[in-house]
Formats: sequence, C-alpha cells, structure tokens
Amino acid sequence: MKIGILGYGNLGRGVEKAVAANKDQELVAVFTRRDPSTVKIATPDAKVLHTDELVNMKNDIDVLIICGGSATDLPEMTPKYAAMFNVIDSFDTHANIPTHFSNVDKAAKEAGKIGVISCGWDPGMFSIARLYAHSVLPGGEDYTFWGRGVSQGHSDAIRRIDGVADARQFTVPVPSAVERVRSGENPELTTREKHTRECFVVAEEGADLARIESEIKNMPNYFADYDTTVTFISQEELNEKYSGLPHGGSVIYSGATGENKHVIEYSLKLDSNPEFTGSVLAACARAAYRMNNEGLSGAKSMFDIAPSYLSPLSTEELISHLL
Repeated sequence: MKIGILGYGNLGRGVEKAVAANKDQELVAVFTRRDPSTVKIATPDAKVLHTDELVNMKNDIDVLIICGGSATDLPEMTPKYAAMFNVIDSFDTHANIPTHFSNVDKAAKEAGKIGVISCGWDPGMFSIARLYAHSVLPGGEDYTFWGRGVSQGHSDAIRRIDGVADARQFTVPVPSAVERVRSGENPELTTREKHTRECFVVAEEGADLARIESEIKNMPNYFADYDTTVTFISQEELNEKYSGLPHGGSVIYSGATGENKHVIEYSLKLDSNPEFTGSVLAACARAAYRMNNEGLSGAKSMFDIAPSYLSPLSTEELISHLL
C-alpha cells in the first residue's frame, strides 16, 4: 500500500521508520508546511512536497498518516483530508475525542473513505486493554499509570515560561499506588496520589529561579495538582542525560468473579515514544486500507479494528503461529 506522511517532526520520522520496516508498505511522499527544499528525509525514493500538493495526489496515496498536534492541527487537518484520502491520526485530547470523531466521520463517509483517529498507545493500545478488561470482568476498576517518561506537552509548557531556555518533564507513577492497585485493593486515588512530576530546567542567564519554580509548581492543569520537583541543570547536562523521548506505563484492571479476585495488567516500556507511536499508526494504516477495500467508510477508532487487520500475516499464518 502507498503511504503519505503529513508532517515531519518526531512523530513523522517515527512513522517513516515504521513504514520502512513493513514490507507491504511504501512511502510515496512526505508533505510539509515548510519549504520542501529544507526538509531532508531518510527514504531515498520518496518525495518531499508542500501540503498544497496533496490535492493533486488523490490517486497516488492509499493512506495518509497525519502527524500533527492535537491542539490545533488535527481538528482541522483530519476532517479536511478525510474528504480526499483514507487517513490516520493520533488525536489525544481525550475530552474532545467524541467531537473529533463526529467531524471525521461526516467527511470520511461523504468521500467513501476511512478515518482512523486517536491511534497510538494512549489513546490506542491502552484503550484496547481497558476495553478487553471491562468486557471480561464487568464491574471492576481500571487504573492507568503513565511513565516514567518524558511528557512532551508538559515539557513545552515549561519552555514557554519567561526565563526558561530548555526543559524536560518526566511523569513518574507513585510506587505505593501501583502496588495497592496490583494487590486488588481497588483504592480511590487522587491525581496527586497516582503520579509525581520531575522537571529538569535550563534557565537563561540571570533568570529568577525562584519565580520559575513557583510558576511551574502552580501551573493549573499541568502541575498544580501534583507533587512536583524542579531541578535546575545546565544545557550540557540536559543534552547528555535527558535528550531522549522514553515513555510507557501500565493499565491495571482489578475485578472479581464471585468471591475470587483477578488482576489484569498491560504495560509498555518505550525507548522512543514517537517511534513506537509511529509504528502503531503504520499498523492502523494497514487496517484502514483493508477496511476501505471491503467497502467500509467513516470514522473508526482502534475499538473498531479487528486484530487481524493490523497484521501483515495471513489468516492461516496468524492461526498457526499466534493463536
């Protein structure tokens, strides 16, 4: 299948690596809002084109993987391009997923295309883990822990503070909370009891460190509800120790059958958040292509994808080796 990538940041580069690893996929082009001559990609035979060229590529691309941000890019881009292509995105603003789904559904159905939204690991793989657990053990409780890993959104929020040159923020599960859940206790946990936040900050020369620390710790929606530590370090130390983008986490579900308790756990430990997310997007592109070839259209989530549609293996191979 012929793949297009819209956007070439960390996620776009991750998708490119995933497509290169999939023998049934070929990268046709990367589309960018920047000057294409300034964007160097890793795939020798693929083109780099401006986003304006997408309208001329309807017959050349089977699935367009959209690698934009959830705040402003994806709400506009995914419905727009679902009117032209089968599309995949990683929209992760949980509260706005129903509205986004509806907008993509309308555009995709009118065009006879598939739009798979909110792919990745949360939402995505973790969502499936929660669904399976709730289905198998009704009436239980699910708990999601993220980290230890870099939160790109929280890191960006720190970098927007006056006097901050660079920053990385790590989300860290509270070990005692994780153990209480694993034991089947079903505790009621506040936001503060589930995670802590570690901030490594490079301040500009002469900046007010006390003010920066206060602004971080009291930032609503990001840090105010958490126990947060702020450590000021040099740019060299940040580059040396914290330049990667690791992440991961766990979904733990505790339920019962009669008097017997059961715990289901699904966990990820990721060296590269964007590369793993890109791999999920590429697998979902395969599923979108197959569903559309069967005549389906409209918006889909990972809940709507049969597991076999994600795999390059045949039904016979799946049953022989993985069932």
